[in-house]
Amino acid sequence: MDIARRLLEAATETQTSSIPASTIDPYDTGLAGVNQPMNLLFKDVLWWTLGGFALLILSFRITVLCWTWIRQMSTMSVSGQRQNYWKWKQWSWMPAFKKHLIYAPLWNKRHTKELRLSSALNVGTLPSRFQSLVLGIYLSSNLAYMFVLNWENENKYAFCAELRGRSGTLALVNMVPLIILAMRNNLLIGLLKISFDTMNLMHRWIGRIVVIETVIHTIAWAIVQFADGGWDSVFDKLLHNLFIASGAAGTLCMGILAILASGPIRHAFYETFLTTHITLAFVVFACTLVHCISPQIPGGLPQLPWIIGILLLWFAERLTRIVRLVYCNWSEQGYTQALVEPMPGDVSRVTMDLPRYIDIKPGSHAYIRFAGVNLWENHPFSIAWVKHHPGGSLLPTEEKEIEGKQKMVKTTVSFLIGAHTGMTRKLYDTAVLAKQPSVKMRAAFEGPYAGHHCLDSYGHLLLFAGATGITHQLSYLKPLIEGFDNGIVSVRRITLVWIVRDQEALKWCQPWFNEVLSLPKRKDILTVNLFVTRPSSQNDIVSQSRSVRLFPGRPNIRMLLRKEVHEQMGAMCVTVCGPGSLADDVRAATREVQDGGTVVDFMEESFSW
Repeated sequence: MDIARRLLEAATETQTSSIPASTIDPYDTGLAGVNQPMNLLFKDVLWWTLGGFALLILSFRITVLCWTWIRQMSTMSVSGQRQNYWKWKQWSWMPAFKKHLIYAPLWNKRHTKELRLSSALNVGTLPSRFQSLVLGIYLSSNLAYMFVLNWENENKYAFCAELRGRSGTLALVNMVPLIILAMRNNLLIGLLKISFDTMNLMHRWIGRIVVIETVIHTIAWAIVQFADGGWDSVFDKLLHNLFIASGAAGTLCMGILAILASGPIRHAFYETFLTTHITLAFVVFACTLVHCISPQIPGGLPQLPWIIGILLLWFAERLTRIVRLVYCNWSEQGYTQALVEPMPGDVSRVTMDLPRYIDIKPGSHAYIRFAGVNLWENHPFSIAWVKHHPGGSLLPTEEKEIEGKQKMVKTTVSFLIGAHTGMTRKLYDTAVLAKQPSVKMRAAFEGPYAGHHCLDSYGHLLLFAGATGITHQLSYLKPLIEGFDNGIVSVRRITLVWIVRDQEALKWCQPWFNEVLSLPKRKDILTVNLFVTRPSSQNDIVSQSRSVRLFPGRPNIRMLLRKEVHEQMGAMCVTVCGPGSLADDVRAATREVQDGGTVVDFMEESFSW
């Protein structure tokens, strides 16, 4: 009823604004000709649309969470052969839903592999079919709301004023989700179990909408101002009117942002882009705030509270990052130190000793920075290994108290960082130039982030890793094997497929693999298949044991997956972390087996930028 009433008010406002004005002047600034009731209605509709998507996804996540909890509780004490109920689909429509929508690329099989115009020009990745559906609905709704105007208005300048008000309102409305989606410390990521990678994709597309709507807003004003007094009046307002000048400056910064954020420029100069992007974004927010504090309208524009809210969110998120940095890296026990070891294949193995206990879940990543390289640059890396250290001499309160009951006071986290360009290359070169097995330096850890994918309820796991993508998969192995030994997880079979260029890559994570392979009951559930794509000699490819097998060349992913499905124990999950081409191949193979009737889920870990 409220929406119907507001529609009637908006229609009345539109009919009133259709009366031709005798002059142009009233429509070049202020709210004359602006259909404010309709603008505020579309504001509510857009925000409710986003809220509806969030509620729908939250309901789905809660259902899945309950379902997986029931599955884990009913299977963690039974063998893999007795998990058949969970092996087969419970809903006939679910496999087709996953195959054709949830896991499907936009077309064919390309999704994560980057689109390259040349070796130097990278235009990014394609959204998935589900992502495209959500983006399509949101983009088309913005387009529709933009042009619900009084097209019968005989005064074209009043029409431009209505368009100016609509486009400006929509631009500011979209800034709210724009800033939320850009935040690392976004509560929706953990609540909805949506990766920051997907949030970042949405952020980029909504950012493009905001730029287009802002440009339309500025052009609509300029048309009326030019008609009122020519170019002289346009330039006079731009130079001497704070209200107009702040809006024009914000539009200019947005245009620069759009150019710098284009795929080829963003990927070619990412670190420069990131610094410039943050600076220009703040300038845009500041200009918008000044623009909304209009001296011509008592109390400012109706959109003033929105930009104040946006700035508060922006500052709160930045403050949260600082708090995380201080908390993770400084304590009465000291500060964070990093041990950097140059490894074969231009890879740095980084071990960070944090001065306090940090709870880190498998599948997490963190943003790290190095004082000896560039203190201000920070990038996300998957956490490969976590080790907690107990305090000094703690006296047990009971005779049977075990070491695991001791209070943990420090945490060590490890990463594998491939040297590409920028910070990662400088880090590797610094370690190499030291001409020592390792080099110590001051560092900072910000995190952990993500880690919301729990694999404990699956009976069968197939983990694919390419090169340094092993870090994400390795973080799950020890907790799952220990959980199996303690009877608290459903996992009965884990197959790890690691694809590397040469055998030297084994040195990257040799100490961690040694610890995993020494775990009790490891042989009962873990099989490691190592594929060496460029072996120095076929004679070097010798399997160490039945559970650690080496193969020359690339794996046949389809055949591997079908073999695992044929021997499936309970519900299966296929995960992948590695190059885009590998992720796309695993995704395609997982979609193919959806027709078999068994439960095969798919998860991908990726960072798009």
